[in-house]
Amino acid sequence: MFDPGSGTSLIDSATTLFWFRRDLRLQDNAGLYHALKHHTHVIGIFIFDTGILGKLEDKADARVEFILQSLTYLQQQLVELGSSLLVLHGKPVDIYKKLSPKAIYANHDYEPYATQRDEAIRKMLEQGNIAFKTFKDQVIFEKEEVLKDNGKPYTVFTPYSRKWKALLNPFYMKSYPTEKYFSSFKKIKPAALPALHDIGFRPSGISFPGRVIKQTVIDRYDKQRNFPAVEGTTKLGVHLRFGTVSIRRLVQVALKKNEVWLNELIWRDFYQMILWHFPHVETKAFKPAYDNIEWRNHADEFNAWCNGCTGYPVVDAGMRELNTTGFMHNRVRMIVASFLTKHLLIDWRWGEAYFAQKLLDFDLAANNGGWQWAAGSGCDAAPYFRVFNPELQTEKFDPERNYIKRWVPEAGTHAYPKPIVEHRFARNRALKAYKAALG
Repeated sequence: MFDPGSGTSLIDSATTLFWFRRDLRLQDNAGLYHALKHHTHVIGIFIFDTGILGKLEDKADARVEFILQSLTYLQQQLVELGSSLLVLHGKPVDIYKKLSPKAIYANHDYEPYATQRDEAIRKMLEQGNIAFKTFKDQVIFEKEEVLKDNGKPYTVFTPYSRKWKALLNPFYMKSYPTEKYFSSFKKIKPAALPALHDIGFRPSGISFPGRVIKQTVIDRYDKQRNFPAVEGTTKLGVHLRFGTVSIRRLVQVALKKNEVWLNELIWRDFYQMILWHFPHVETKAFKPAYDNIEWRNHADEFNAWCNGCTGYPVVDAGMRELNTTGFMHNRVRMIVASFLTKHLLIDWRWGEAYFAQKLLDFDLAANNGGWQWAAGSGCDAAPYFRVFNPELQTEKFDPERNYIKRWVPEAGTHAYPKPIVEHRFARNRALKAYKAALG
């Protein structure tokens, strides 16, 4: 039986903790490198945060399963080094109240919940003279590192990406040689890891993409990335989200292989920067005027969209792929998001929340940025009257209907529903609603 507090007796005033969060790997881990380099008796710790888990309605949430699989692999590596991972369950601030280590190291997290949590923990630890040190790890550039010449943050991607590339040099891409200091891990007996049921979850049945950098896919990325029926993307999103691969390693590969794929990695930095500087985007439009839109928000139409029953095959294929696998092709993400916000005039926050429940690679910054891009309310220079035509998108990116045939085999038969709305009517209705809101 898993004891959620087991192993804490091993933590004394000579022990330094490294708190794994969005960085579930030993290699090339910035905060772990600094902990191991500057301290002996380092123990790795992971906390299943009940403040996060408690909000997950689906107890077969595949991401919890992915985390546990990644922790199991981490544990195997640490046991080989004569150490162990300690996995705890509860609210981090409550857990750290009961511990008195020498110091706690971690990597930065930029989401509002995480920054508030970390600040509360920092203040609490200061009272006990315990250092809490965090480092940049999940992005290449963060916070104020890429700014306009006037010192203000960028709000449009293209000039940001130009500045990002101009600032890039080997220093920012260099891997952290954590393996040089593995001897600094504290020698302890292997501690038990929880099973899914110990933390209130059950298996999802979803299989996860491998932790593999597919060089041939990256080589052809610029030519194949928009075609959902072919293996044209790396599916590394979930590994980037939970840090089982290093962003520095991926940028090293991208610079050698494919600039279009590099741009996708830069988008990640961009959206993290936007969330950091403009935290209101978590709940409101980046462009405030877009909060004036009168959304229709018809629940039955939203449910049809969620379940892949809109009568538009490419939209339904995307939603069914998402519901079945936890993944959706990026081109299709744009199509289904445009359809929900423009064709059905349903608030982008509804779609964002649904993706947050279902996507393996859900990341607040990128998910929010993508949905606001689709709705026209985000930091994008394109005007609001960009409305994707699902049929034209299909002709362009799934011309032989192979993607649709896989996920919507009944398309074209009497068993398939008629379109939930007519495209031209929906487009005109959306333009009218947007014009009214924006004056």
